[in-house]
Amino acid sequence: MTAVYSVDARIEAPVHDTEVTDRVRDAVEALFPNTAFASEPGTLVAETHTLDAFSDTLHEQEILDTARREFDRNRTDGGFSFSLKKQAAFRGVVNFAVGDPDELGEIDVEVVVREPSVEEYIDHLAPPTEDGTPVDPDRR
Repeated sequence: MTAVYSVDARIEAPVHDTEVTDRVRDAVEALFPNTAFASEPGTLVAETHTLDAFSDTLHEQEILDTARREFDRNRTDGGFSFSLKKQAAFRGVVNFAVGDPDELGEIDVEVVVREPSVEEYIDHLAPPTEDGTPVDPDRR
């Protein structure tokens, strides 16, 4: 039986005077396709209801454990949040923003999970690994 996922993700990225809004939009779309965009003064805002393409990128870059740590670090009862370096996103690369702020600003993502639980959704997005290989959650 396939699980049904119901999530809302809000993505915010600052747009500096030296940047072109369309380029910032391209950076967000590189990691989060299928987003609906809105502009607020100095900020590009996007919303999506699926993070499957983002999950695919985490798998391709083989950074599932790093992603899980970031999701768990900023986890709440109803979801989780994380920040990404905008510079890397321009290249379609996931690089979590930790430590010093990026000079171009960060892409902030807030995820609200409606179905299933937050833990189950994180397992779907970035499954636990064993020796770098995703582990079937039923085996744990």
